[in-house]
Amino acid sequence: MKIISTLLKTTMAITLFSSITTAKEISTHWGYTGDSSPSKWAELSPKNQMCGIGKNQSPINVTTSLDADLEALEIKYSKSSSTIVNNGHTIQVNIKDGDTLGVDGISFGLKQFHFHTPSENNIDGKSFPLEAHFVHLDKDGNIAVLALMFEEGKENPNLAKIWAKIPMEANKSDDLNLENIATNLIPQNRDYYRFNGSLTTPPCTEGVRWLVLKTPVTISKAQVEKFLSVMKHPNNRPIQNSNARVIIK
Repeated sequence: MKIISTLLKTTMAITLFSSITTAKEISTHWGYTGDSSPSKWAELSPKNQMCGIGKNQSPINVTTSLDADLEALEIKYSKSSSTIVNNGHTIQVNIKDGDTLGVDGISFGLKQFHFHTPSENNIDGKSFPLEAHFVHLDKDGNIAVLALMFEEGKENPNLAKIWAKIPMEANKSDDLNLENIATNLIPQNRDYYRFNGSLTTPPCTEGVRWLVLKTPVTISKAQVEKFLSVMKHPNNRPIQNSNARVIIK
């Protein structure tokens, strides 16, 4: 039974992950405005019920509730990107296999990172103009998301390399071969907040390890405006109730 349970869990996670990384997801009708907005997600499909009834939903307002000596994140990013995708919901950069994030003694493989504007998570009530989510899977299909905040300031040179290749239309992709792009984006200071949460897009699956970097990096106003011009509207899910979750720093 344990083997069957593990296989089912892995299959479910792969299905969930593919829902945000393949063209199939583009044909679904959830979105960020009108009748397909976040407040309606749970009504759009039985598969999305967790968006409405979940108790550990993301994003949240990250406020420290417990100080702890968190283990250092074992971030081993060195691979190049492979493709960039405009799936109509976000801009996503897919990464070649081999990059890993170590947490809880488990190795999670980096699959992709994508962006939301404005930020989905807040820190002590503060919203940021852009947030990146680095999405990882372990061998059993468990999900870990490393979140990075961008604050307005100087143009971000690493982001500029990505923005230069953004497909301007939904359901379009292009090759993108940028060496060390993931590690170049994140700051040297890897201190972080940690909490249990969910995917921030349907089906809003819970059990996701969230690791939010404390130190933001810069983005220019023009870079934010370009992203918005491509997305046509903000693509952030509203803040969800923390429900007394423990947030560790």
